This record gives sequence, structure tokens and C-alpha cells, in this order.
Amino acid sequence: MKAEFITCIVGAVIVLVTSVLCLTHYNLQRDLAMKSNIESAIVKGIDPMSVRCAYGYSDTVCVVYTANLKK
Repeated sequence: MKAEFITCIVGAVIVLVTSVLCLTHYNLQRDLAMKSNIESAIVKGIDPMSVRCAYGYSDTVCVVYTANLKK
């Protein structure tokens, strides 16, 4: 009984740690891709804010940026 319980706990910890590592890797890769795209936009003369806001983050900066573009 005790061995099965310890096995279940170890398995749950392995799944939890693996999930955290996978999410961290995904977020880091997404941020590196955005950094690369922004640097490429700067070289091409495209506004970096438009590239940043194209990623779909609905933060206040992008809302204000979009509102000021339409004026």
C-alpha cells in the first residue's frame, strides 16, 4: 500500500514538473520569435509597435497605439 502511494506521488510530481518546464519553454520560444520579428521589422523600416501588437496581446499600450493610428 505504501509503495503504491509513493509511486503515485512521484508520478504526479514528474507530471507537474514536466508541465511547468514545457510551458516555460513555450513562452520563451514565443518571446524569442517576437524579438526576432521586431528586429526584422526595424531593419525593414516597419513600426515595431505594430509588430508587437500584431501578436494579439490586448494590453492598454496596443489599444492606445491603434486609437492614435486612426486619427
